[in-house]
Amino acid sequence: MGGAVRRVVSLVPSLTEAVAVSAPGLLTGVTDWCTHPADLGAAVRIGGTKNPDVRRIAELRPDLVIANEEENRAPDLAALRAAGLEVLVTEVRDLPQALRELDRVLVGALGLERPQWLADAEAAWARAQPLGPLRAVVPIWRRPWMVLGRDTFAGDLLARLGVVNAYAGHAERYPRVPVAELAGSGCDLVVLPDEPYRFTAADGPEAFPGLPAALVSGRHLTWYGPSLAEAPAVLAAALRAASAV
Repeated sequence: MGGAVRRVVSLVPSLTEAVAVSAPGLLTGVTDWCTHPADLGAAVRIGGTKNPDVRRIAELRPDLVIANEEENRAPDLAALRAAGLEVLVTEVRDLPQALRELDRVLVGALGLERPQWLADAEAAWARAQPLGPLRAVVPIWRRPWMVLGRDTFAGDLLARLGVVNAYAGHAERYPRVPVAELAGSGCDLVVLPDEPYRFTAADGPEAFPGLPAALVSGRHLTWYGPSLAEAPAVLAAALRAASAV
């Protein structure tokens, strides 16, 4: 990458928070789903993660667009490159990879000093103690019901806290599974995050009668950024409250 990066468009809420906390003046464009930190200054909203406004992004003349292979669509990234923009695409399937990719973005691409929160996140997860083993199903959507399957970042975080994902061996990463099968899977609990689907005490647990439900913060379960530093404690508290361990 030639020259210093002074203007960044982020297409990933996790990476938006990571850049905003580390070097807030760099962000010139963010998605409609970028909610942390609350004050993103003068950053322009450029649409969703799945439908960014390519023309608007090009008009912002960013030095770099940061994206993710799972959260963003390949045709949109190709269109941004065709518009002459440099696009850095991250891949995050587990915690070690997330930490490496954050280093690659913040230190390698943006030329920043390695932020303290990244070291804090590494230390927090190194100290994390498993609660289980607890066998669980982890829905991420309903209508239709979808769950965490193989090879997911959220599944890796839960595994580090002693949660055995019942569908970790599934051929798909986010399989659709009938709720009757989920409810009858013989698990110890169901883990219900509040994103991407917003499960709540009144929307989700009723589909799993007799099964303890852990309502967890989706940001702490699925985001790879500053929230990683507090995620072990936040997630463990929710799991402990539901499973009484």
